[in-house]
Amino acid sequence: MPDAILAVNLQAFERGDAAARAAVVDGVRRSLATGFVYARTDLSPDLLDTAYGLLGQFFACDTATKERFRAPGSAGQTGYTGLLVETAAGSAQADWKEMLNWSAALPPDHPLRRRYPLLYPEPLLPEAVVPGITAVLDSFHRTLAELQRRFLRVVALAIGCADSFFDEIVHEAPTLSRAVRYPPMAQAPAAGHLWAEAHADINLITALPRATSAGLQVQVEGTWVEARPPEGHVILNSGLMLERLSNGAIPAGWHRVIAPAGHSGERLSVVQFCHARPWTVLTPVPSCCTPERPPRWAGITAADALEEVLYRINLLAAPAPRP
Repeated sequence: MPDAILAVNLQAFERGDAAARAAVVDGVRRSLATGFVYARTDLSPDLLDTAYGLLGQFFACDTATKERFRAPGSAGQTGYTGLLVETAAGSAQADWKEMLNWSAALPPDHPLRRRYPLLYPEPLLPEAVVPGITAVLDSFHRTLAELQRRFLRVVALAIGCADSFFDEIVHEAPTLSRAVRYPPMAQAPAAGHLWAEAHADINLITALPRATSAGLQVQVEGTWVEARPPEGHVILNSGLMLERLSNGAIPAGWHRVIAPAGHSGERLSVVQFCHARPWTVLTPVPSCCTPERPPRWAGITAADALEEVLYRINLLAAPAPRP
């Protein structure tokens, strides 16, 4: 059953002949039927290690220092999010984790930022307490965003579209990078908390480079299995937006994070959520619709879909009362 998640080589798709490209597309199509694929990429391990080192310094700060970088009203789209805030939809317990979020800023007068200010906040990174972290995290964000754009060219072919199908959809989209610290479970304030409860991501695809320890579990054919990507591979999972566009041919990948038995330490992870531009209408593409598989969903804008999820996971705060 775990073998249903396949390993593919992104560079073989980009540099290989027609047969090699077709083999990668076929592997991605079959693997994403589980919601997950392991992709060999050219992501620099040095960049990842440097990012983890600086993020470790930030998360080691006292709570008051970290709270200086909280952005009230940002719905977890920038800055620091504290412990026991994000709650998986339908869960009674908040996740035992804290986060640092960042993205690429758009100019203040950009029409996307003017129309969707919640999704395009000004980045708030802890440069004042961890010198050099801004440049490293910006580089990480750009590198991983480009990797995801490249991978979406394979996904586009896998769902019967031109390889450029997603190019415009993700151009200047509110793609979000997130560093997550999962503290030792012994420090949790009450029983019943998990590092992260079972959930599916709202976006198109999510990239998960290697974390500092095990803990990620993915659901394959109704069974929870530990994610075990080969060395040098990034885990990519499909989100609810891609599920809609593919008419369910590529389901959203369900996953959770649980401290392994006997593990007494913390876990650091960096992930990136590749979004569609907010005004994109998410409706099944014709190539994924047949008389036997008619369209399952009506259209909804990416912004509306995202804001609904932010509400359900306890990140969308109520607006301030009018004076």
